[in-house]
Amino acid sequence: MAALSDDALDQIFRDARTFRWWDGTPLTPETLQAIADLAKLGPTSANCSPARFVFVVSPEAKDKLRPHLDEGNVRQTMSAPATAIVAYDTEFYEKLGYLAPHSPDARSWFAGKPAVIEETAFRNSSLQGAYLMMAARALGVDCGPMSGFSRKGVDEAFFPDGKIKSNFLINLGYGVREKLHPRQPRFAFDAFCRIA
Repeated sequence: MAALSDDALDQIFRDARTFRWWDGTPLTPETLQAIADLAKLGPTSANCSPARFVFVVSPEAKDKLRPHLDEGNVRQTMSAPATAIVAYDTEFYEKLGYLAPHSPDARSWFAGKPAVIEETAFRNSSLQGAYLMMAARALGVDCGPMSGFSRKGVDEAFFPDGKIKSNFLINLGYGVREKLHPRQPRFAFDAFCRIA
């Protein structure tokens, strides 16, 4: 498989930024579906795919989300064309018969093991949220991930049955580059990596 072009790498990583201001262009349901359809292809442990995404777009859904946001995140979230609630299904293992047909005993790895369920679901939904951001960027959509919100409040508002739990939020839209600060520093390779 060939490496991506520099232009593609620029779009997904080097020139991509965390956005807080949006140009007002809406995201269509087709665009949101295209993002999700790419993101679902990213690998998860045993293909468990625990992430569940709610794309908050309508005024009613935004009103439901607003009271659970930290004050500093209200403006950027309410003005975003969509906000993805990245959540995870605590009963993801019930779908492993479909998702992992090559491992017929996969359900038994998790059933009745709440600590393993929580760790697996949280870790893998975090991965899937990152895949969602990469997919969005690949399709020309900007992202503003954040964790400044009440998980308890969001869970009660959007997942009242208690089986799905929120992880983090991603604002999605077309960002206003003129409002960006200069990119903050990143570590040099030796400061955060070693080859053993």
